[in-house]
Amino acid sequence: MGSVSETGGVDDDRLARLVLARVAEPGDAALARAVQTRGAAHVLMAIGEHRSGLPNEGGYLTRLDGLDPHRDQQQLTDCGARVVVPGDLEWPSQLDDLGDTAPLALFVRGSDLRRCVLRSAAVVGARAATSYGVVVAGDLAAGLVDRGWSVVSGGAYGIDAAAHRGALVGGGVTVAVLACGVDVAYPRGHVALLERVAVEGVVVSELPPGCHPTKSRFLTRNRLIAALSRGTVVVEAAYRSGALSTAAAARRLGRPVLVVPGPVTSPLSAGAHRLLRAHREETVVVTGADEVVEELGPLGSWAPEPPVTASPSDGLSPQVAATLEALPVRRGVSVERLARTAGVPPATAARALEQLRLLGLALVDDAGWRLAERPE
Repeated sequence: MGSVSETGGVDDDRLARLVLARVAEPGDAALARAVQTRGAAHVLMAIGEHRSGLPNEGGYLTRLDGLDPHRDQQQLTDCGARVVVPGDLEWPSQLDDLGDTAPLALFVRGSDLRRCVLRSAAVVGARAATSYGVVVAGDLAAGLVDRGWSVVSGGAYGIDAAAHRGALVGGGVTVAVLACGVDVAYPRGHVALLERVAVEGVVVSELPPGCHPTKSRFLTRNRLIAALSRGTVVVEAAYRSGALSTAAAARRLGRPVLVVPGPVTSPLSAGAHRLLRAHREETVVVTGADEVVEELGPLGSWAPEPPVTASPSDGLSPQVAATLEALPVRRGVSVERLARTAGVPPATAARALEQLRLLGLALVDDAGWRLAERPE
């Protein structure tokens, strides 16, 4: 079979979901609803024939051009990964609680994902963690696996890494949920850690092989960490830490949110303490694995609340925000390449770039478009 754009689509649901995961950004509710009602293969064919009726059809078509799903399958085979879709025995049914933002497919390396998250707790927190946070997270993870629980986190520096390492040292299972492809080592300093997680636990992503992380992908990834787990433990988080979005996702799902308190003088505990103040009726203080297990026994029944988050892209349309995230930092690129990366039509990308230039967020020179330097 040639490229998808040449054939108009694929007949196999699993293959169609792989393609749709490649052309859409994670958490695309409109696409997910269409797939749930019409089926992945039908939706993919409709996109290829310009008749899907989806609001971002032009963006999908930009990425669909020249895409070969069999090449993607080979990439998965080469890195020892597999595709898991709804209906598979390995599919964690708790992900269905995400509704319209449930992933179209998961790309998995390692052990059986569903078995690994049946009794799991998420341990998340700051990347620039203090020694206090690292020790607490590692001890907490080791204590959880010693009690028969698995530990879910995001594979990042700081608290995430301490949680993964604590679980591995304790001889237990840990799950790393990535904001990039499972064959992409990010952060680069965690090549060895992620390889060990893949051998002794699971590395999983909703992004196909070769995909690189962006700020929005980290945020949407966090909902998966919350959904896979029985509850979320925030060990250390600054006032605007991304870990707070994981806690917000857990609250929306009615899952317990637990917080390890830190020194009142530490900025890296300010976000965790904010959770305790802002959601005092729903957030529980914990200081060790025994208390986490006590709280995560039966699932909670709290009503979901809208998250309180802030983003540098506030006020920008989704297409302009996606174009902003696609801008490289150093070397300029063409409008066409940016459009493909952002998943928007070239004409939309051109208009977005002009708006970003007027806002002082983008620069253009002979080499192409790039991100404008901004003061810290």
